[in-house]
Amino acid sequence: MFRVDCTVDTRRAAPLLPIPGLEEVWAQTHGDSRICIALLDGPINLSHPTISAANLTQITSSSLYPTSEGLALEHGTHIASILFGQHESLVRGLAPKCRGLVLPIFGDQADGSLVPCSQLDLARAMTQAAEQGAHIINISGGEFSSTGKASPILADTVKACAQQGILIIAAAGNQGCDCLNVPGALPSVLAVGAMDTQGHPLLLSNWGEIYETQGILALGQDIPGASLEGGVVTHTGTSYATAIVSGIAALMLSLQLLYGQTPDPLAVRSALLRSAITCDDESATDCRRLLAGRLNVRGAVALLLEGEIPKMSEYHQSSENAVTPVIPADSGPPMEFVQAHQTSADAQIIPADCGCGCGGKGGENCSCGKSSQVNQIQQVYALGKLGYDFGSVAQRDSLQQDVGAGVNLDDHAQFLDYLDANPWVAGNVTWILNLEATSIYAIAPQGAFARETYERLRQFLKEQLTEGVERISLPGLIVGQTRLISGQTVPLVVPELRGMYSWTTRALVELVTGAAPAANAKEEKKSEYHAKVEGVTNFLNRIYYEFRNLGLTSAQRALNYAGVNIARTTEIFSSTATANMELDSIEVEPSPIGPPGSDCWDVRLTFFNVNNERASRRAYQITVNVAAVCPTIVAQTRSWHVR
Repeated sequence: MFRVDCTVDTRRAAPLLPIPGLEEVWAQTHGDSRICIALLDGPINLSHPTISAANLTQITSSSLYPTSEGLALEHGTHIASILFGQHESLVRGLAPKCRGLVLPIFGDQADGSLVPCSQLDLARAMTQAAEQGAHIINISGGEFSSTGKASPILADTVKACAQQGILIIAAAGNQGCDCLNVPGALPSVLAVGAMDTQGHPLLLSNWGEIYETQGILALGQDIPGASLEGGVVTHTGTSYATAIVSGIAALMLSLQLLYGQTPDPLAVRSALLRSAITCDDESATDCRRLLAGRLNVRGAVALLLEGEIPKMSEYHQSSENAVTPVIPADSGPPMEFVQAHQTSADAQIIPADCGCGCGGKGGENCSCGKSSQVNQIQQVYALGKLGYDFGSVAQRDSLQQDVGAGVNLDDHAQFLDYLDANPWVAGNVTWILNLEATSIYAIAPQGAFARETYERLRQFLKEQLTEGVERISLPGLIVGQTRLISGQTVPLVVPELRGMYSWTTRALVELVTGAAPAANAKEEKKSEYHAKVEGVTNFLNRIYYEFRNLGLTSAQRALNYAGVNIARTTEIFSSTATANMELDSIEVEPSPIGPPGSDCWDVRLTFFNVNNERASRRAYQITVNVAAVCPTIVAQTRSWHVR
């Protein structure tokens, strides 16, 4: 985390942010409660006078940081006030009437230092925000990256958000160099750099080739916001600029509603980038540091609503009418609290100097006109491979002392032999579900069937070693967090034994296709069999790799269960193989059917004719109810032709 000195004034309201065009937008809207902004940052003080009357919901799930008393709380509260500060309070937020969903991803250590966020945890929070119906996800932080690439899970999550039409706005970073931050550098994300009141890029603000097409500059110097002491504090950095752009984007979506249009977050992103004031409009010492250009509120609104950008002379603000800028605080050089240089799922996301957010789903799920705290129990239905971890060096040393120097605890075969002789030791290690090479969940058997669950885990691990098992299913509930020996923190899942299975792709394929034809069988029969095998294998591989996910959202759980319950697809792949058809697309969407209290989703597989692409396609639909921890198929497989 980068910090800049600040000043606190508990007696006076903060001056209006000097953003040309803001008051003109405020004359029409202060935001709409149907528009949600998700703030992925530190927790916030919901009772703070500036935001206590705002429509904010703070989600406290077991996999997020529920409380904090230090930098993370200060950081989150400040950003929340920039966005949602009520106009009768000391801080006038940009979009005070929008809904807010706060998902804490940063916390504080006992010594007061900041706990950063891994890319995996960020992906989880983004997934939750998307499921809660956020239009905008504000991430006032990032991880330094030499390539701009993220872990596969985070990259897939960002892609999924874009496909759902969700706008992710993230900080460009405060390293002050030609360098990138993740997630700001990922495709479809809008990166935000910081400038002063004169439009000059701040020295701490990053730039880079990727940012030149997907980044803009916004005011980021001496931005006033709520202090934990109850007054006003000013901070500087790309974090604060990010919150400003998120607020403007929310106002633009609110204007779309006001004008009878459908809110389109990605159209807002396009308008902000296309209308940005570039070097061609106003020169700069180094045009690269302008990214795609400076924030242009009037131009972006006109482009979004009317399809054209007004001339520069129409939206330049005269010096007589300019808003008096905030008095700069004495500031020193940015101080780096944490900086990670790896690009992996356990790499650390840190606040770029600010972050907060909020969003919501629907009227019935949101508080109206007041802040609230929601404790959310999160279901999981994930697929992956099994592993184990010792939690700490001390725990590993203790086990090594018990087993003796002749046993290598990191050798799965040797460790399993030890567990066979000492099965009670299974509860002294942390069992892990891995997705590719990334640990995504810790497994904590509890209750009456804990012993049987540990036996099942030992069986799975042995099958992976001796029988080539490739995947296991993990249904369960997230009940907390645990730390691995590497220092990574992962959610702790209490599994549901009756839904835990292991398999190989080959075994699932044979379940659908049956045994291979005899060597003397007709070539036509052999060809049909191999086509069926290829179709089923392709379906499974796409679920495992193209659609890999954390199994958190209802849609993800439905898709994963469809991949496990392969027996229901026997009819599908038998008929498509006979018709010489191959899988084209897999879609998951809410189902209109289902009994009260259900959560039903349609998993739709669409096939095309490989010999005649102009022929009609055929769609098959499986309906999955994921209301319970262990999903169920609730209807017969349906099919129809698609033109």
